[in-house]
Amino acid sequence: MGEAKRRKETGAPPPARKKDRKPLYLGIGVIIIAFLAVGLFFLTASPDPSSDALPVAAPNASPFPAELDRFGVSVGDRDAPVVVREFADYQCPACARFSDASEQLKQEYVETGKVRFVYFDLPLQQHDNAVPAAQAARCAGDQDAYWAMHDELFDMQTEWSGSGNPVDTFSRYANDLGLDERRFRRCMNTDLHIEDIEQSRRVAMQLRVTSTPTVLVDNIRLTRPGWGQLSAVVERELADSAE
Repeated sequence: MGEAKRRKETGAPPPARKKDRKPLYLGIGVIIIAFLAVGLFFLTASPDPSSDALPVAAPNASPFPAELDRFGVSVGDRDAPVVVREFADYQCPACARFSDASEQLKQEYVETGKVRFVYFDLPLQQHDNAVPAAQAARCAGDQDAYWAMHDELFDMQTEWSGSGNPVDTFSRYANDLGLDERRFRRCMNTDLHIEDIEQSRRVAMQLRVTSTPTVLVDNIRLTRPGWGQLSAVVERELADSAE
């Protein structure tokens, strides 16, 4: 039935046309992208080291018990004026995001002797592959490749985190890193470093650290673990140590 004939016979107005919603959706999309960009800037930008917004040590806080560092894995000058400590879980997505900041820390501060970095294993119970991953890093450490495996585990987290047989995946990483794969597998299959990992977890419990990543600059706990806040607090602590 033609439109004119339909109106003549029924007296009904023509059906309303649907409005094109594409411009509306595009506008909303642009707004969301803008908010994400602003949020990313504030998360990564380094605040002024003298900013009152930076975290400080709790009132009457004691220095971090340095004797506990032997239960973590350290890199850097033992006499460095500032020590950064991270409690983390290799299967934790937030820890994988922070790994970029810790890598930058090592390049800019650890390698120049200004900072010592200590990594503590804190595998969470809800992550089935967190303990095997921690073992993989320490087994690679037996062949002087702890930090290379540490970085590989975080870079490839989405590949192995849901694996039913992570040892095969970790062994492939070991082979890619040029390690003796048979020695690495033997280390994994015998749980050679399981007690070291449990000791590290007990340090976290002793200090009442329950979430990952928890990052401390000396005895100051970061409130927003990321390069911006990390670098600013490190700079403030370095300035204070030079006075």
